[in-house]
Amino acid sequence: MNIGGMVKNSFVDYPAKIACVFFTTGCNFRCPYCHNPQLFESSPKITEEDALNFLESHKTFLEGVVVSGGEPTLQKDLKDFIMKAKKMGYFVKLDTNGTNFEVLRDLVENKLVDYVAMDIKAPMKKYISVVGNTDKLDEVKKCRDFLLNGTVDYEFRTTFSSDLTLSDLEELCKEIKGAKNFSLQKCNENLSSNSPVPEKSKVVLLQGLEIAKKYVKNCLLKGVN
Repeated sequence: MNIGGMVKNSFVDYPAKIACVFFTTGCNFRCPYCHNPQLFESSPKITEEDALNFLESHKTFLEGVVVSGGEPTLQKDLKDFIMKAKKMGYFVKLDTNGTNFEVLRDLVENKLVDYVAMDIKAPMKKYISVVGNTDKLDEVKKCRDFLLNGTVDYEFRTTFSSDLTLSDLEELCKEIKGAKNFSLQKCNENLSSNSPVPEKSKVVLLQGLEIAKKYVKNCLLKGVN
């Protein structure tokens, strides 16, 4: 598996667990606000062997493994890597943009992932204009509905970028109505832009959170003090 970076221990990336985070290389979206664009085409920085050795030597401290990206489901060795982590006794969380339904279903049905965090970039009618990919919308819908109607623990996440309005957010939340968990994330767009981009104010973010609460059971606002 191609690993472009890692966080050795995190208290925030896996709910209620101390976890190691691995960032895989490659992505099939080009979101303009992406904060990990170096992962698009970068070469692996960490070998799979070193990653597994690290996990083996930290079993007494770490509880979970988060596989993030980039987009992890593009990795042909993803399942094999997760199986090895599970054999060590780790809980596994997958971060995904929801563009590879068969991969997601296979991992869930074989009980190889314990938690899935799926990005919902925009309401469906606006998706393509945000992600820059025209052929993955059906996959996103399948993954979304699979999580909504399935048994694995999950959350949906939306980055509240300048591309989205409060009206867009409400439409998006209607499309995931009844979801277990939803995280609305502040977008620090100027970290990834060469020119200043107006960011959402705290007032607007809180308004967005109240909108989400009308449709989703558990809502969280991230990136705001």
